Amino acid sequence: MTPFKKALLFCHRWLGFISGLVVFIVSITGCIFCFQDEIQDALYDHRHVVAQDKPYKKPSELLASVKRDFPKAISTDYIVYYGKDRPAGVFANMGKDGFEYVFLNPYTAQITYHEKPQTNFFVIVEYIHMYLLIPPPIGKWVVSIAVIIFMLIMVTGLILWWPKRKSDRKRSFTIKWGAKWRRVNYDLHNVLGFYATAVALILSISGLAIAFEAVSEFFYKAANGGTTYAWEKKEVHSDSLHTTLTAKQPVIDIALAHAQKVSPMAEMFLIHNDPTLSGAIGVGAYAKSYHYYRRDGWEFDKYSGKLLQTYMMDKKSAGLKLQEMNYDIHVGQILGLPGKIIAFLASLIAASLPITGFIIWLGKRNKKSKPGKGGPRRRAVAAA
Repeated sequence: MTPFKKALLFCHRWLGFISGLVVFIVSITGCIFCFQDEIQDALYDHRHVVAQDKPYKKPSELLASVKRDFPKAISTDYIVYYGKDRPAGVFANMGKDGFEYVFLNPYTAQITYHEKPQTNFFVIVEYIHMYLLIPPPIGKWVVSIAVIIFMLIMVTGLILWWPKRKSDRKRSFTIKWGAKWRRVNYDLHNVLGFYATAVALILSISGLAIAFEAVSEFFYKAANGGTTYAWEKKEVHSDSLHTTLTAKQPVIDIALAHAQKVSPMAEMFLIHNDPTLSGAIGVGAYAKSYHYYRRDGWEFDKYSGKLLQTYMMDKKSAGLKLQEMNYDIHVGQILGLPGKIIAFLASLIAASLPITGFIIWLGKRNKKSKPGKGGPRRRAVAAA
């Protein structure tokens, strides 16, 4: 082995020791979270309603139901219509009591279920995935550093493993299932690691873009060839000098009606009711439920109902489109069910690599510690 590869092997091994446990936890939770929508749809009846041939209840009517049953709610920041055969949801801020996620029948405004988000299994899984159940400002950095190290490990592993001769490549790309278990473990580490590298790197980079605005902005500019479009980055504010103005109807109702009219084929509508004085009312129309890519958006003055900004999908820059598809890329659903399966398998392989790598290291360590044939006596004779 060349000095260069010896140095790479040293880095590969010790970086693996440093990041292995975190990589395992993050990868396993990523596996679980990939299919969280499908699993919850199968387990929970409150995620379904009978589709009806009539319009949704207005957002203001949904809020009235929530405020009636949860009078302590100090704000209702998000209202979501998930689809014709799905419930609506209201995210209510209960102050000292935390948050309450309330599900309602969108055709009747009747509350069908509610829960504290922190008690949902998949929210806990997501929290572990992002922060390891430690305070987010610290957990985010621990996870991100481990992910960056993992990316370096994947690249160094690929360089170390890549066969020199073309004749060796065919057998190097397959697992020798009939061999001894140590050889099978060696192949699982190297061969599966090779096949998962490209997808694992994409998942890692998209995860970093979710964690850090600076990473997301880098890809925004890269996709746009270094250009930043001012209208896409402009912060929209309501005119707080006009707090006494009153729209003819609640602005959240105006926002939903506008979105439904302009994007009638959208399956999901999300309304953001910014509780700050200068905040605007935002609404997004999503082409598919629980998918956050193809989105048209609008911002309204929260007092007058005036339309302040429009973000139509076909007008967005490549950078903004890339930013908005980042979550769908990270969980694999950008490619539908096949994409989720690929992301699941890549995450599962990533979780296995610290384990198979440790077994390889342990085997080599034990092998070196065992005396050769003849043992100490042979070495003593040789020394004499």
